[in-house]
Amino acid sequence: MSGPPENQELNFEGIERQPLSTFTEKAYLDYSMYVILDRALPALGDGLKPVQRRIVYAMSELGLSAVAKHKKAALTVGDVLGKFHPHGDTACYEAMVLMAQPFAYRYPLIDGQGNWGSQDDPKSFAAMRYTEAKLTRYAEVLLSELSDGTVDWAPNYDGSREEPAILPARLPNLLLNGTTGIAVGMATDIPPHNLREVAAAAIHLLEEPDATTAALMKHVKGPDLPTGAEIISPRADLKEFYDKGVGAFKARATWEIEEGNAVITAFPHQVSPTRVMEQIAEQMRAKKLPMIDDLRDESDHDNPTRLVLVPRSNRVDLTEVMNHLFATTDLERNYRVNLNIIALDGRPRVMGLKEILGEWLEFRTTTVTRRLEHRLGKVGKRLHILDGLLIAFLNLDEVIRIIRREEEPKPVLMKRFKLTDEQTEEILNTRLRHLAKLEEMKIREEQKTLAAEREELEGLLKSKTKLRKLIATEIRADAEKYGDQRRTKIIEREAAQAIDEMSLIPNEPVTVVLSKGGWVRSAKGHEVDVATLSYKGGDAFQALARGRSLESAIFIDSTGRTYTLPAHSLPSARGYGEPLSGRLDPPDGAKFAGVMIGEPEDLWLLASDAGYGFTARLKDLVTDRRAGKTVLSVPENAQVLAPAPVLSADSLVAVVSSEGKLLAFPVAEVPEMPRGKGNKLYDIPGKKARERTELMTALAVVPPEASLILWSGETQKILAWRDLEDYLGQRAQRGAVLKRGWPRKIERMEAQLPGPPKA
Repeated sequence: MSGPPENQELNFEGIERQPLSTFTEKAYLDYSMYVILDRALPALGDGLKPVQRRIVYAMSELGLSAVAKHKKAALTVGDVLGKFHPHGDTACYEAMVLMAQPFAYRYPLIDGQGNWGSQDDPKSFAAMRYTEAKLTRYAEVLLSELSDGTVDWAPNYDGSREEPAILPARLPNLLLNGTTGIAVGMATDIPPHNLREVAAAAIHLLEEPDATTAALMKHVKGPDLPTGAEIISPRADLKEFYDKGVGAFKARATWEIEEGNAVITAFPHQVSPTRVMEQIAEQMRAKKLPMIDDLRDESDHDNPTRLVLVPRSNRVDLTEVMNHLFATTDLERNYRVNLNIIALDGRPRVMGLKEILGEWLEFRTTTVTRRLEHRLGKVGKRLHILDGLLIAFLNLDEVIRIIRREEEPKPVLMKRFKLTDEQTEEILNTRLRHLAKLEEMKIREEQKTLAAEREELEGLLKSKTKLRKLIATEIRADAEKYGDQRRTKIIEREAAQAIDEMSLIPNEPVTVVLSKGGWVRSAKGHEVDVATLSYKGGDAFQALARGRSLESAIFIDSTGRTYTLPAHSLPSARGYGEPLSGRLDPPDGAKFAGVMIGEPEDLWLLASDAGYGFTARLKDLVTDRRAGKTVLSVPENAQVLAPAPVLSADSLVAVVSSEGKLLAFPVAEVPEMPRGKGNKLYDIPGKKARERTELMTALAVVPPEASLILWSGETQKILAWRDLEDYLGQRAQRGAVLKRGWPRKIERMEAQLPGPPKA
């Protein structure tokens, strides 16, 4: 079927045409406003989001008060979805669960029975078919005045019934339980507070409308988290978000010393104890907490939070350890504050403490006024009825006569005694047994009582001062009834500092051993016999360097690039070690040739088998790049030799060639450079790589009075310092042939100091 001709408009009756951009913009804006006003942000009056309000109202309609029996949570969820909230049951149930969790809500609205989750895993609650619930006593604060004409009602989603647009909260629930929410383009983060403190601040502001935020903070010390712990932020930080409505604060776990152990007794709000244990255990495995011997969770019914840290000795500073854990785990946490609320005018706004309490007091004043007016109307109506009943009792015989004789007694009674329709209807509905003389006395007594109440109500409505006193009295009474002591301590503390990792590592002598296959390990001490070490199949010893555990090990590969790793991070020599290629990124085909370790100013001799080399400071060889940095320029087809430490300025450089020739010359003749090819150390014939028939196979720097050890396979020869005179010469010369009986192929040389190796 072919379409309409090009540029032809389709004009169907009732169809609106508009650009796609206009439609999508309006649709997204409508969606955004829905999320902001009807889903994510709380209302200032009752502090609830729509789904929370509907859950609480539905439970009250189901008769699930604090004195009722628990009923299945599925009953409540079904009622909420069917009557008021046509959305997903999972989201509705999760909102219900949140209001029942004592570790999430400072003053829970729902009393749950069954598995409603735990602080360790708030999402571990059972399905709604297994759990039961009813409202808590605190929920009366939101519901008790609902039937007193205090709030507006709105039709539900299908218009079949009405629901309250807001609940008549007798206390500022918004601040008491707090809330979080993410809308479109805005969010809210309101921390919970202590009921008695907020009530006292509200009364103070009610009596002194010009009170400052600082004055209100004499009552509201700061947030009061459900799980206790302590807030460590300075008062200035708290005052900032109470002033501006935006800010942050820090909360920290509480702990105490018990029998030499550190015992954590409370975690910050929304922190999982299991997660904290995993973080501490991971540090213990990584040897970042060597002073901690054991970690135990001793939590039980009597002690819901009890995490025990056992130190290795009584000399461990537990305060320093805890400060480290505060800095590196969730035992200390930062909380954002964003007091973004739907104000009384129906618009979202970020408000400070004074503005929130001020507007809530406006809401409360309006609510109380409507309640009084509603009660005044009922009292007036009852007094009007009582006036009619009194007339009837004073003329009882005449009334009875009219009722007996007239077919339509109502209009006759109205005309005869000048009664209204309501009065006459009440008289006609009165039972015969109530037509006794005693009833007259009851009517007069009720009239007297109601007249006094009416006078009192009218006085309250006419006097703002009396109305404020009534509101303050009611707030004070509710605070006494539902309030409790503050759980979260507010103690200003300095920011926690993690222990320097290097201070946890013992400063001890180590020997770093490198194999030909590029495997590395670290052995304690300097007297290490490499012949006793085991190697993987096909692998063998390559080089070693002696230093200390707090120093950095620097490796050099066959391309002349150097790489740096902390010596303490290297694996133990009890095994094969680990391949350097797993922690470094050398070029393809490169092999590791040697290792260096020492202080930054230590001097080392670097050279290639082409006969060129120079000395360099370790500080110039250090790099934090996995790919390393180029230091030694290696001639074509040449190999890098294992570097040698320069222990003194009057040392001799000893180099040996593949022809079995040894040359010794002063180290002072070797230039010091940060990088490069270096100068010629040994005269190797042939200018080009293919012309070289002789190579420099090993080198060492021998201090005065030290010996020179030469290895050829398993064969070891020692040359004393005085015997080096036979091989003395100048740099860049050719050496003298080793003595008869000495091996001609020397693979490695090392200087041996007099006495044991230096620790």
